[in-house]
Amino acid sequence: MTPPLWEVLSSRTVVRDRWIELRADAVRDSKGNVLDPFYSLSYPDWVQVVAITPADELVLVRQYRHGARAWVLELPAGAIDPADADECAAAARELREETGYSAAEYRSVGALSPNTATHRNLSRTVLALDATHTHPTAHEAGEDITVELWPIPRVLAGLRDGLLPQAMHVSALLLALQAAGRLDLRLKDPT
Repeated sequence: MTPPLWEVLSSRTVVRDRWIELRADAVRDSKGNVLDPFYSLSYPDWVQVVAITPADELVLVRQYRHGARAWVLELPAGAIDPADADECAAAARELREETGYSAAEYRSVGALSPNTATHRNLSRTVLALDATHTHPTAHEAGEDITVELWPIPRVLAGLRDGLLPQAMHVSALLLALQAAGRLDLRLKDPT
């Protein structure tokens, strides 16, 4: 039997802007303990785009990430806007804006929580097949991006060394490659 959900005794917004809402709740857990404050973060849902070109390359972006204080290689990604019809529409928009690429087919392949302990949004993965360069980029303020094309085997070989340091992007890549029939995630017999 599943224990009851935690009881919210009180809740207040600490910070709210267009990207994030930080809430401080007083909660009672299933054992009767009161935790105050217990912080949770609300963002719009996000989308990561696993775009594969006809030459079997991944369309990746390198950009400065202030949280990491580093330039990092990532999948094209961003927030799902209220005007987006769904995650595939958001993926098409983000791919076009960040990279100038468009795809012949967009396929939603899953939604995961970025962090079930504190985040209330979902991170959605979209596979974009037959991606080709079709438009100039349209970067927003704070997007300092260069586009790089990487062969899929080279990216997979670099995952253990942190080639894509964003954990959500690694999971998105693996889910999308499995959905594309390019990766087998079955367990092997240890013998």
